[in-house]
Amino acid sequence: MTIRVLLADDQALLRSAFRVLVDSEPDMEVVAEASDGAEAVRLAKEQQADVVLMDIRMPGTDGFAATRMISADPDLADVRVVILTTFEVDDYVVQSLRAGASGFLGKGAEPEELLNAIRIAAGGQALLSPAATTGLIARFLATEDPADDDRDPGRGERLDSLTVREREVLVLVAGGHSNDEIAERLEVSPLTVKTHVNRAMAKLGARDRAQLVVTAYESGLVRPRVE
Repeated sequence: MTIRVLLADDQALLRSAFRVLVDSEPDMEVVAEASDGAEAVRLAKEQQADVVLMDIRMPGTDGFAATRMISADPDLADVRVVILTTFEVDDYVVQSLRAGASGFLGKGAEPEELLNAIRIAAGGQALLSPAATTGLIARFLATEDPADDDRDPGRGERLDSLTVREREVLVLVAGGHSNDEIAERLEVSPLTVKTHVNRAMAKLGARDRAQLVVTAYESGLVRPRVE
């Protein structure tokens, strides 16, 4: 199965470099290029892309807005977005995840990291560094004013639909633990953990693991650690 990749960046030179890299892999291909967010959304649907490599700063519709549009479109439910940007700052990471991105990667990443990110996203997983990304989320949310943000208050109520075990697994997911690590801690099989994760995602309306992490913090189930 070939992974269909869409490149969204306003710099033609960068798109060309990414195209050469992606097209050199036997299991993926670039199906389209977009120079702004609105074009990325349109092409994602037209070309049936699996993964969108999305820049943040683009003219017109930026990467955050385009990611939110893709996440909100039922016809694009299977499309995964990896934010790829020069600006690796804390609030960008959180904004990306909140918008619905499956991952966040700096443009200075090694080629293998980028290719791995595409494969991870295409497989329905989140590109989350257990220590780094959850730490960024924790620090960012710890400094926010709850009365002045875009959190969804209904998320806390939806936690009531989770079983005790699903809530326990969600806490560990938010801590950056892999399915294997969670299975070892709870003394169950990785398949059982995966089932709990998938059920929690369905109940909370989360697209992937990254959204589960944000939900856990925003709902108050996991409290940010302030260093």
